[in-house]
Amino acid sequence: MTASRARPLRDVLAMHRDEWDRDDTRPAVREAFAKVVDCGTEALGAEVFASDTEERVVYHTCKSRACPSCGYQATRAWQRDQWRELPDVPYAHVCLTMPNVLWPLFRRNRHLLRDLPVLGAQVLQQWARQKYGIRLMIVVIPHTFGRHLNFNSHLHILVSEGGLREDDTQWRARARLDRKALMPMWRYAVITLLREAARAGVLDTDMSRGALLQLLTAQYERWWNIDVKRFKSKKQFLGYAGRYARRPPIAQHRFRTISRQEIRFVTKDTRTKSTVETTYTPAEFLATLADHVPDRYRHNVRYFGLLAPRVKCQTHDAVFALLGQERLGKPRRLWWAASLQRSFGVDPLLGRDGQRMRWARRVPPAPSGGKWA
Repeated sequence: MTASRARPLRDVLAMHRDEWDRDDTRPAVREAFAKVVDCGTEALGAEVFASDTEERVVYHTCKSRACPSCGYQATRAWQRDQWRELPDVPYAHVCLTMPNVLWPLFRRNRHLLRDLPVLGAQVLQQWARQKYGIRLMIVVIPHTFGRHLNFNSHLHILVSEGGLREDDTQWRARARLDRKALMPMWRYAVITLLREAARAGVLDTDMSRGALLQLLTAQYERWWNIDVKRFKSKKQFLGYAGRYARRPPIAQHRFRTISRQEIRFVTKDTRTKSTVETTYTPAEFLATLADHVPDRYRHNVRYFGLLAPRVKCQTHDAVFALLGQERLGKPRRLWWAASLQRSFGVDPLLGRDGQRMRWARRVPPAPSGGKWA
C-alpha cells in the first residue's frame, strides 16, 4: 500500500511490530519505537477542548527522539532557545567524518560513540588555543546515519569563528578555521581512541589483532575528508543547524511505499545530483533504523568550550558585555497551541464557526488493546 500522509513511520512500526517488539531488541530501541506507535493516539490519553457548538480531542504526543513529528517540534524549540542564548557573531559548521571502513567498528561498539563528541570538541579547542589563545563556543551534534539510512558515524560541530581570550578580558572577533590543520588532529584522535580500546580489550571485532592494527595504520596514513562552512549571522547559523539538531533519521515525506514485502523511500544522491529511491525489506529497514536510536541518557546535542554548562554560568555575561550585546536569557516554553500556530500557521483551538474552544476535560490513557470508556 502507499504510505499514509500523516504518520508513515508509525504505520511501518505498527505493521511490523513483531520485528522489533521482542526480548532481543535493544531496550532503548524497543521503548522508542513503542512510543512512536502510541504517539497521537488514545494510548497516551488526550485533552478535550470545547466551545458552545464544537468539541475537539487533542491526543498527547510521545516526545520520543525517534519520532519525526515530535523531533521537528523539539528542533523548533531548540532553535528558539539558542536564538536568545547565543551572541550574534560569525559562526562555522564543521563536519568531521571518518573512512567508511571504520564505521562498522563504531556500529558494533556503541560505547565508543559517546567519546566522539568529546574528541571533536577537544580538537577544535586545542587548535584555537594554540593558534589564537582563545576559547570557542562549541555545539556538537553526533550523527550515525547517512542519506540511505546506512550507518555513518560523524559529527556536525557548530562553532564560533571568534572566542574569548584566556584571561577573559577581550573577545577576538576573527578566528578562521583551518581545515588542513584540523584534519590530522581529528584523525589522530579517532585512531588513538580505537587503538586504546583494542589495547584495553574493550573493542569487539571479528578481526585478529594484527589485522586490526594494520587497518588502523592504513587509515592513519590516508587523507580524511572534513568540511567547513561559514555563516555571517546567528540567523543563518541556526537555520542550518536545524537540519541536524534533534533530527530523527528519516522525514515523514520521504516514504513512498509501505507493505509486508518492502519499504521504499526517496533520498537525494549527492553524486548524481538526483532523487533516487531506496528499497529495504521490512526486517532490513527496522534493523537499520534501530542502529540510529541513541542509547538511554545520551544527548542529541552537547555543549563544550564557552557553552559548557560549568563555564557558561561564569563567562556568558562577560562575552555579551565585551561584544556590546544584550543577553536576552532563555525564553519561556511556548504553550502547545501557540507552538503549533507559530510552526504551521494554524490555530488548533479555533472552531469551524470561529468560536474559541477552551479546555473541558482530560481523557486518561486507554488500557492496552482497549478503547476509551
